[in-house]
Amino acid sequence: MATTTAVCAEEGTEDSQQQQQFSLLELILSALRKSMASSCRFDCMDQGVISAVRQMEIGWPTNVQHITHVTFDRFHGFLGLPVEFAVEIPCKVPSASISVFGVSPESMQCSYDSRGNSVPTILMLMQERLYSQGGLKSEGIFRINPENSQEEHVRNQLNSGIVPEDIDVHCLASLIKAWFRELPSGILDGISPEQVLHCKTEEESIELIKQLKPTESALLSWAVDLMVDVVEEEESNKMNARNIAMVFAPNMTKMSDPLTALIHAVQVMNLLKTLIMENLRKRREARLPHPSHSDSEQEYDSQQEMEESSCESAVHDEQEECTRSNNEVESLKKVKKTFLEQLDDNENAMNGFRRQLEGNAGSPYGSLTVR
Repeated sequence: MATTTAVCAEEGTEDSQQQQQFSLLELILSALRKSMASSCRFDCMDQGVISAVRQMEIGWPTNVQHITHVTFDRFHGFLGLPVEFAVEIPCKVPSASISVFGVSPESMQCSYDSRGNSVPTILMLMQERLYSQGGLKSEGIFRINPENSQEEHVRNQLNSGIVPEDIDVHCLASLIKAWFRELPSGILDGISPEQVLHCKTEEESIELIKQLKPTESALLSWAVDLMVDVVEEEESNKMNARNIAMVFAPNMTKMSDPLTALIHAVQVMNLLKTLIMENLRKRREARLPHPSHSDSEQEYDSQQEMEESSCESAVHDEQEECTRSNNEVESLKKVKKTFLEQLDDNENAMNGFRRQLEGNAGSPYGSLTVR
């Protein structure tokens, strides 16, 4: 009886396993059917889309116009966009912080100037606007202070990367000085006051600024180049090298003691003045015309011609001198000959007069002796 029960239990287990296998196969088959049906449906849809596209007639574009030429600059973004498209492009953030003043230059977006210096883009934008509005010829530029209210308004716009139109040039110049003044550290703080004090000549100044880090060196080069541009318009703006160096010097260093800062600012002013005069001299030398190879050949040929003509004139003068000397000799010979002839005539006359006297010796007047 027990054996019969065990056999029945085993048969029930086998039946249940077979049922589970059948149900799993049915599940797999149903999944395959659904996937095949969906793939067939998508194939039919693709064929319908392809047939619809084939039925479309796409011809050549008509009424084509060239409205503008757009280029992309990695520093300034898209250039030349129409106004309706430019509004949709957000302005680039000029600094990693909320302000472009009082932050490290390494955290700001930078661009390269004409001399290859990497400086913050906001400085170059302010410089470009200053030049375009005739700021270099404005009397007292970088010396006259603007109104505080206007400077604050422009400062807020600069923090957003916008340089407003028709801005007062004195306001721009003041903000450029403020940018250097509010740096976390002065660009000349890497040089000790003793080094600046003992810097007297132009060569010593050039060697001294080579000790600056690349960032500070690039900013100093940009600032000196700006000051040279100002000095070149001295007749209009009344700002010579000493004046522009005087207004920039206090913004180049940071010192806690006011008296020490004042003394050091005078030394920095002399250093900046030396650098300005050195760059100004280089500019003027670069503008002087240099003689080309053809000009040198022409100059040599003209010199040769002058030497030949001088030799010819010397020979001609010598010949004239010889001729003149010969003429004088001939004249002297003629004078001598004439003088001798006169002497002969006088001697003949004397002899005749003597003979005449001798012929009259027998006359009643007595004899006369001629000695």
